[in-house]
Amino acid sequence: MDTLGLVMLVVVTSASVQDRDGGKMVLRGLFERIKKPTRYPHWWRYCRLELIWADGAYRGDLIEWVKDMLGWQLSIVEKAQGQRGFVALPRRWVVERTFAWLNRQRRLSKDYERLPQTSEAFVYVAMIRLMVRKLAHV
Repeated sequence: MDTLGLVMLVVVTSASVQDRDGGKMVLRGLFERIKKPTRYPHWWRYCRLELIWADGAYRGDLIEWVKDMLGWQLSIVEKAQGQRGFVALPRRWVVERTFAWLNRQRRLSKDYERLPQTSEAFVYVAMIRLMVRKLAHV
């Protein structure tokens, strides 16, 4: 998702896929969509994506992989040393707010779908609905 919390790409996997492996799938798909578009090949020049914020689950080899393979910087947002109790982490609230927006959609509140592609499609539909509603208020 972008800095506003709008979803850029969705990849639904089984629960057995590790976060780092799922992160590679998402980032590789995003790279293909942004840097190597087939429809409008000149769009890659307008890509301003340079920095990606991620949760602590994505630390490790993924940071180097993103830098080497995609040319982006992956920055891990971590808790402060000695932090106790709940403290909102920088930029993490954007992700949590987007999850709250998505969970307000009836079809996304529970896992009803059998196919991952169907779940992905419903996330896209929910985000389209959200964006249209926000544009209608402008």
